[in-house]
Amino acid sequence: MEYSIRNCEVADLPKLVVLCQKHAAYEKASFSPEGKQELLEKALFDEHPKLYCLVVAKGKEIVGYVSYTFDFSTWDAVTFIYMDCLFLEESARSFGIGEVLIEKLKQIGIAKNCINIQWQTPEFNERAIKFYNRIGAKGKDKVRFTLNL
Repeated sequence: MEYSIRNCEVADLPKLVVLCQKHAAYEKASFSPEGKQELLEKALFDEHPKLYCLVVAKGKEIVGYVSYTFDFSTWDAVTFIYMDCLFLEESARSFGIGEVLIEKLKQIGIAKNCINIQWQTPEFNERAIKFYNRIGAKGKDKVRFTLNL
């Protein structure tokens, strides 16, 4: 499959919201698209972005994305990349694109002096866990909590 990977653009946001919704459904999570395009635009394209995003394009169609932030580790006393989401449409899976996206994040992290990339995935996402193990990532068992405000 021919594809390109590039930074997300404002014109990509409607499709990005759709992909976010599909990703949430895949992970059995709730998601409302209400207001997400505007919120993502502010987070991604503000003078000081809170979020960064690469998209996978097959021609003019966006078929995947990886979003990430830069965070700070108290224990390591250094910056790391937090990969918030990595999602590919079913038609874009099994072509090695996920590995290319991870490699791009590694390059970004090295350029920004990050110590590592961290992320999480649900226990039931066996395909992703198998992929992450294959590329050399190490899992840590923890329980994630959310406290609504």
